[in-house]
Amino acid sequence: MSVSCDNLSSVRRWATVTCAVALLPIGMGSVVTTLKAGMAFADWPSSDGQNMLLYPWLSDFAVNTEKFVEHGHRLAGMLIGFVAILLAWFGFRCGDRSVRNWTLGILVAVICQGLLGGARVVLNAQVLAMTHSITGGLFFSSCVVFRLLLNRSWNHWLARSEERLPAVGAFLVMILPVIVLLQYGLGGVLRHLHGLRTEHVIGAVITLIACLLAAISLVSSGSRVLRVAGICVLATVGLQVLLGLGSLVARFGFKSVGYVAVTGSLEQAIICSLHTVAGMFLLATCCCSSVIVFRLHCRGLLASTRITGVEPLRGGSVA
Repeated sequence: MSVSCDNLSSVRRWATVTCAVALLPIGMGSVVTTLKAGMAFADWPSSDGQNMLLYPWLSDFAVNTEKFVEHGHRLAGMLIGFVAILLAWFGFRCGDRSVRNWTLGILVAVICQGLLGGARVVLNAQVLAMTHSITGGLFFSSCVVFRLLLNRSWNHWLARSEERLPAVGAFLVMILPVIVLLQYGLGGVLRHLHGLRTEHVIGAVITLIACLLAAISLVSSGSRVLRVAGICVLATVGLQVLLGLGSLVARFGFKSVGYVAVTGSLEQAIICSLHTVAGMFLLATCCCSSVIVFRLHCRGLLASTRITGVEPLRGGSVA
């Protein structure tokens, strides 16, 4: 994305803020799921019949943990909505069509996320809760990709990158977000619907292998940006595997060492919630890596990359 406008620095700042603030409802939502507090309030958009902003939230801290985390999730959702409005406002002031479209898309996504969360409460549907979590990961990834495209060094990286990535490696990197998203969906089924545990474990092994192969291709390339992307994929998938193993132990116990899982325990809430959030980071990292490889390919900077049906463009610019 090559953009020139007077307010681009403001868009960059608010895009960064949006990524950071998006972690609040995501983190709180993960804790809500772990504690099974999604129906702490049976109404929406009100909370126990009160205005969401006027509800005495802090009074629940010591007496009702479920209501405290669920209402905190709702407030965090309102906060990201306010930030998304400001981002869209600065985006429209920028005047660039691509920036306007991205910021408007982020705002619409926030609104849809809020409505989906509300429908989950009103209908008391676990399937909607699972969907709400998956779309939350997609929303966060979109915010991170948008911030990447606004990076001042983006065109500089593109111009100086060299072709060192083989065709198989490039293709794997570009489909990696799909693989991770499918695995994230299996994790959602396990967390929300309490099924497909074996499939989730098998999917974790497949995802790990795919991430390792893609990361090796990226790290071994001659491009600085690709090496950085590969290191990020390695770091996030490594963290996710460790948290995944910890989540299995925290949720189902470890008989061989005498550990018995306790539903609603502090360690279970922390580890399982972190596992979900780390999954979103992995998805976002893979999406960014995929975008980087695709953009380099389209610029003809991956001369060794040839994917069926996709020919590299020579001398073009990235809008």
